[in-house]
Amino acid sequence: MILALLLACTAEPTWTWDLPEGMPAPTVPAGNPMSRAKVELGRHLFYDERLSVDGEMSCASCHQQELAFTDGRPQGVGTTGEVHPRGAMSLTNVAYVPRLTWAHPDLDRLEHQALAPLFGDDPVEMGMADHEDELVATLAHDPQSQARFEAAFPDEEVSVPHIVRAIAAFERTLLSFDSPYDRYTRGDLDALSPAAERGLDLFMSERLECFHCHGGPTFSDSLSHDKLPAAEVAFHHTGLYDLDGEGAYPAPNTGLHALTGRPEDMGRFRAPTLRNIAVTAPYMHDGSVETLDDVLDHYANGGRAGSGSPLQSEFVNGFVLGDAERSDVLAFLHALTDESFLTDPRHADPEVTP
Repeated sequence: MILALLLACTAEPTWTWDLPEGMPAPTVPAGNPMSRAKVELGRHLFYDERLSVDGEMSCASCHQQELAFTDGRPQGVGTTGEVHPRGAMSLTNVAYVPRLTWAHPDLDRLEHQALAPLFGDDPVEMGMADHEDELVATLAHDPQSQARFEAAFPDEEVSVPHIVRAIAAFERTLLSFDSPYDRYTRGDLDALSPAAERGLDLFMSERLECFHCHGGPTFSDSLSHDKLPAAEVAFHHTGLYDLDGEGAYPAPNTGLHALTGRPEDMGRFRAPTLRNIAVTAPYMHDGSVETLDDVLDHYANGGRAGSGSPLQSEFVNGFVLGDAERSDVLAFLHALTDESFLTDPRHADPEVTP
């Protein structure tokens, strides 16, 4: 019965995205087309603690729905207790992100990214390196898991590639476009408070410069979708550190520089989405900025050091913000919270919300 129901999920000829009018669809790799059965398998795997070496950690341990798929920690902690140098990024609208993680110039597929937390050892996350066969056998010998795999990948064996393809398919469904701001832009002029409306104007102003790095439908300047001829990719030095007066960041968190070795890449990180930003504290790649108020202080100061190093983004120049204006900007940032996304049963733990 379980297999029959799951196989029925594969009957649709095409995948239908749940998107607002005018929003282009995400780019999906030809080798991993979307299907309901694959997404459902991915949801189960996303919450499955058997994907970790001690059986106590799942993808959802570091990507919790109520926190917009972050974990509330300044830095991640792996299954062995190892503290990571960076925090868990939000998965809000991750299907539209052309370069994944905080600062990787080449990591452009969710299918590839999923391999790092599962099997990476620097740092250790889920700790499954050298346990690939054990993981596959565990899932293959579980009748319910086997049935979900058969529905998602008919006539194929359970495998690591299928595991990461299913997780990636599920992650592509984590779409957030129903915040008060979205309802306002769709014509509900009462969706934003007067304070949030004023904050929107400030956010989009040349005076604050926020929109340059946090613009567009995802509130990030890195974007990919099926209408773009080429992905838009950007990384920025925001003046969070300046150890030497030349913009140096503390190792190992030197941004793109850690991978490219190029001096000009020092401190350059991807601008994360601001959607649901009010629930994803603490902020910045290392969680060193605790509140949204502190974030505004950082940018108003023109960077933490306020030095304006030669590597610092041209958009981080500093500004003066009165108390009332600060409240308005914060009201707007809170209006980017999509409560339906944080509680959508389609994204929840299937053991809790079938």
